[in-house]
Amino acid sequence: MVASGIPHHVRAAVRAAAAGSHRGGAALSAYFYDVDELTARARSMRAVLPDAVEIFYAVKANSHPAVLGALVPRVTGFEIASGGELDKVRAVAPGVPLILNGPGKSDAEIARFLRVAGGDLINAESVHDLHRIDWFAGRAGVRAQVLIRVNRGDARVAGSHRMAGAATQFGIDPADLDEAVGRARRLRGIAVRGLHLHSVSNCTDAAAYLDFVGGCMRFARELEARYGLPLPVLDVGGGFGVDYSGGAAGFDLRLLAEGLRKPPPTRVILEPGRFLAAPCGYYAAEVLDLKRSHGVAFAVVRGGTHHFRLPAAWRHSHPFAVVPIEDWPHPYPRPILTDAALTVAGELCTPNDVLARDSRVDRIRAGDVLVFPLAGAYAWEISHHDFLSHPHPEIIVVSRPPGVRGRPA
Repeated sequence: MVASGIPHHVRAAVRAAAAGSHRGGAALSAYFYDVDELTARARSMRAVLPDAVEIFYAVKANSHPAVLGALVPRVTGFEIASGGELDKVRAVAPGVPLILNGPGKSDAEIARFLRVAGGDLINAESVHDLHRIDWFAGRAGVRAQVLIRVNRGDARVAGSHRMAGAATQFGIDPADLDEAVGRARRLRGIAVRGLHLHSVSNCTDAAAYLDFVGGCMRFARELEARYGLPLPVLDVGGGFGVDYSGGAAGFDLRLLAEGLRKPPPTRVILEPGRFLAAPCGYYAAEVLDLKRSHGVAFAVVRGGTHHFRLPAAWRHSHPFAVVPIEDWPHPYPRPILTDAALTVAGELCTPNDVLARDSRVDRIRAGDVLVFPLAGAYAWEISHHDFLSHPHPEIIVVSRPPGVRGRPA
């Protein structure tokens, strides 16, 4: 599918970057992050949601310093899942609130988090996790503020990835909660603050997600009654979806906000990542060659899934726009295709290096640049950067011209 609506300032930045690459004898492969777009989405999200709902940005979506820096004044804090992400957040915002998450936290990560952010929230994903957190809390001289992560059996909200409601490595099985809560109460270094119930990724059905949040609230109240244990914090995670087909089936944040307008009986935390960051990013790849093979038209680009793994990981054809580049400095003929159903392939030595299939274009030439929108989250972050040892893409931060506003969430 061919994308429309690439902003003028992004197109201008792509053309300027392509010219710079050509002067250096290279073809363009780059990410463009529009921090004004990101700021507008974060500001809009904060304005729409009730004040009692807290926003912790999921750093795993995009950890670029410009992205984190733009979000610092507009979110409550950051959800991190490694010591490396802790370093990145601390580099731009030393005192911002954190949540440490993940089923495979190392001893070193737990110990360091409790030393430098011992008053912030940390998730326990197993009974063993509770013991480790307790031990390192004692050594750090703090009482760990723990959210117990539970894999609820009835958490079956639709999305691209399920973390709960099925057998996964995430959280504590409800059958083991009696043991987990009992142990947590006996461990002196543990203060149980609430629950972490993140269950889904890329859900585009806001009504279903709102039902999921309601189920989380009921579950928390049931556990409070069962154990006589206050659970003042409810972290439902993220999972707000983006429509990568180029359509309009994205997550309706306003519907969710209206459903949360009634003051919740607990402190609710959301962990958006993709929803905030995806629309601020664009991946640009210059066309190196055009060819036909067994009746299929191919554009081979500088870059590919080692830079932009998202289409391969999700097995979709990612929309793109053709940005024409008029300069052709070479002495040999310039390949061109017109009115073609195009497959976009990368430079890797594997037939799986494909970014888009059967995408109709009016005209495309070697030297033109393909721009893939919705590339600000889980794109460069999840790619296998060093396969074949090609150069990494540039990362270019762009801003909108004065008077041009970013799109609200």
